[in-house]
Amino acid sequence: MPSVVSFQSSSALQGLAGGAKPGTEQLRRQNLITVLSALRRSGAMSHTGLSVETGLASATVTAVTADLERAGAIERQEQAVSGGRGRPRVMLSPRRSFAHVAAVQISSDAVHYALADYRGTLIDRFSTRRDLEGTPASLLDEVSGAVKRLMERSRLKPEDVSALSLSSKGIVDAEAGRLVWSPVFGDRPVDFAKLLDDLPQAQLALNNETLLVAHAKASRQMQDADAPDFSGLITLSLGHSIGLGIARLDGQGSLAVTAPNFGHMLNAVDDRLCRCGSRGCIEATAGFYGILRLAFQVPPNTIPARFVPLAEMEKIALSARQGTRMAQYAFRQAGLALGQGLSRVLSLYENMPVAITGPGTRFYDLLAGGMEEGLRQSLHVRLNGLPHIDIEPDEAGLVFDGHVDRALAAVDQRVMAVR
Repeated sequence: MPSVVSFQSSSALQGLAGGAKPGTEQLRRQNLITVLSALRRSGAMSHTGLSVETGLASATVTAVTADLERAGAIERQEQAVSGGRGRPRVMLSPRRSFAHVAAVQISSDAVHYALADYRGTLIDRFSTRRDLEGTPASLLDEVSGAVKRLMERSRLKPEDVSALSLSSKGIVDAEAGRLVWSPVFGDRPVDFAKLLDDLPQAQLALNNETLLVAHAKASRQMQDADAPDFSGLITLSLGHSIGLGIARLDGQGSLAVTAPNFGHMLNAVDDRLCRCGSRGCIEATAGFYGILRLAFQVPPNTIPARFVPLAEMEKIALSARQGTRMAQYAFRQAGLALGQGLSRVLSLYENMPVAITGPGTRFYDLLAGGMEEGLRQSLHVRLNGLPHIDIEPDEAGLVFDGHVDRALAAVDQRVMAVR
């Protein structure tokens, strides 16, 4: 996860890597991260359980956990054995208070805030309505105040927050912590790095929202023992905006996740005006405003609505299910644009399963026919068959998991940093 500030580690954290020879340091750091990841993924474990879970030798687990205990990153608890006889069983787990992550999800009509501890456990969450007429400066003020509220509600000090993770639809400059383009602000950038002025120990992460969805969905699948071997997947988010994430294993077996600018990919030579200012984008047909515009036969070059309430979309969907032809046509055209766009992605990569998320999933029955038609227009799909498509209703949960998993992984890396 890219950062925009360096972590000012304490002597205890810096000492984790101290004394190791340069030739062994990379392996040692990897072992430390492997143990932390296993404890966060599987919960409290014994020394023996950690060795089995990670595949590390018993002596290596002993050395690693000793280092992590000295740094305060993990803690041990004694668990009485069954029957009350014998020595208590020692269980190890991440220390909750060692680090905290504040997660901020910026959507079209609301901002969602959450706080998690070092185990990845949700501590607090709340949402606020967005001021649709607001400015980048007012958004920064709003987020800053809400993060302070998160800390106050959990009685945390600013230095207790180790990571501030933000997400939005649009185009982000992750290295600089800037939102370059977004559906609400257009090309007026938002410089989120300023938020770190009040969080002296925090690292900033800024991601496209659908990248987090793809990361979390892939992570869940990789941890599911009953799931087939994972090689890659696509997530397609439907709503006011259209987002796409791609998660694949790289040559070293690590998860690589990207979020190409799918919604604003040019799809057709037509006059349908998109929120980005171009004409013929996928989103101009498949986003909520595109469906509304077509269903009511509004001229295609009409400036798109900034936000379409879900209740309004439900009315159009009900009309389509009752047989209104223009409403049916609007959803079918949306599905066609989505299918054509997906067919291009599959042609560039390979057949991967597709998980559809977002509020638009409730209209999938109206989109499915057009999506299949659009997919089958591709030679790749005709030769290799349709990808497996399923519906993932819990997009909010995936976004939160993506925030926390990536942010804590970055904290782990900083914990292991060499002084």
